[in-house]
Amino acid sequence: MPIKSRIRTVPDYPKKGIMFRDITTLIKDPVGFRLVIDNMTQHYLSNGIDFDVIVGIEARGFIIGGALSYTLGKGFVPVRKPGKLPADVVQLEYDLEYGSDKIEMHTDSLVKGQRVLLVDDLLATGGTALAAAALVEKLGGVVASMGFIVNLPDVGGEKKIRDKGYNIFSLTEFEGD
Repeated sequence: MPIKSRIRTVPDYPKKGIMFRDITTLIKDPVGFRLVIDNMTQHYLSNGIDFDVIVGIEARGFIIGGALSYTLGKGFVPVRKPGKLPADVVQLEYDLEYGSDKIEMHTDSLVKGQRVLLVDDLLATGGTALAAAALVEKLGGVVASMGFIVNLPDVGGEKKIRDKGYNIFSLTEFEGD
């Protein structure tokens, strides 16, 4: 059974008209989770993408990022919501469809020039991924690539991210959402 078929679709969540792609059904399945990590690991090993550290976006990016850090032999750095990191942080506010949000990283989490693989579970509008990339760059890091389990290309995030010059990889796509 492929990765896509292991992802649950929840209609009208979190609001009417949204088809929510829930990866919890994928990652609770040991074969599904292994497929995700093995396929992403193989992609980054075989495509010669050079990076020093993996940065995962809260919260499901932690699951993917932690496992990839292990298989690829790289360190892991979290991007968190405000108030969750104990030491000095740098914060970035970014716009959402309705309102805004903030993310943070420790000020000492990256070394200037360090190359980053940025990971999260799903790419929709691209707002959070672009904000995380801006935060990485604010700390002196360089985004080498971004990796996602799911891409929703019709929502527009992939185009926004590619237009900014970033490299993207995803394991599967759901079109028309």
